[in-house]
Amino acid sequence: MRARDFLLLVLICLIWASNNVLSKIIVDDWAVPPIFYAALRFFVVALVMLPWLLPMPRPAWRIILIGLLMGGGNFALLFIGLQTTSPSSAAIILQLGVPFTILLSVLMLGERVHWRRGIGIGMTLLGVLFVVWRPEGITLSMGLWFVAAAAFAGSAGAVLMKRVQDVSPFRFQAWVGLVSVISLPVASLLFEEGQWASASAVGWPLVAAVLFTSLIVSVGAHSAYYHLIRNYEANLLAPLTLITPLATIALGVLITNDAFDFRMGVGAALAIGGVLIVALRRKPATELLVDREQR
Repeated sequence: MRARDFLLLVLICLIWASNNVLSKIIVDDWAVPPIFYAALRFFVVALVMLPWLLPMPRPAWRIILIGLLMGGGNFALLFIGLQTTSPSSAAIILQLGVPFTILLSVLMLGERVHWRRGIGIGMTLLGVLFVVWRPEGITLSMGLWFVAAAAFAGSAGAVLMKRVQDVSPFRFQAWVGLVSVISLPVASLLFEEGQWASASAVGWPLVAAVLFTSLIVSVGAHSAYYHLIRNYEANLLAPLTLITPLATIALGVLITNDAFDFRMGVGAALAIGGVLIVALRRKPATELLVDREQR
């Protein structure tokens, strides 16, 4: 990989990591309802990606389901989880997306799990268990349940994407944005209250944050990432994207004062090591891991 492209990938991962910490600040410190925040983000994404909307990928039900999974199913669930859990813990729990992606690819795409990938999956699950372990036993808080659900939704969306042929990444983003901007406001109205009051209380910082997460993260970073996907093999990119959880943990400790003890360190090392083992395997498994990168 050329030095310029490597630095670009590092920048992309740092943008994704900073977005995880920023999202924690928005839904926790600023008390902005998480589904409402996700709706604002995807409104801007849908507006910017509108030129790539047509023609609609077929079958219609599949692209709508992908939009639900990778929009509200992924981001809204993650933001709900971040209300009560730290970015560092969320970054480790999100690594469950790797075994989820592998297992769903076995069920839906007919892939086979070889022994090395099995070891990687086992290490990832063991790392997550270390994170949720307490002296009184295994404890998975409600926030971490939502983060795990977000990982599953993102993985399911990525696997379904493999069944849609000849659709550009920009068209996928356009439809994820459109489906999300239709479904998320309805969900927010049903399950949340005080949306505009909380947004008004934050004011311009929230506007700046929404523009950053939608334009810089969703459109800018993802577009640059898709450029790298076209030029490099998936099994080269997938291990390098592990910069994202590592940077999220570091920024969480520095900015949101996340607790990071020996148990968390061991859990992070096991989970990320397991992901690395899976990512170093050649196609098609790593293609799915690369495709599911959404932050």
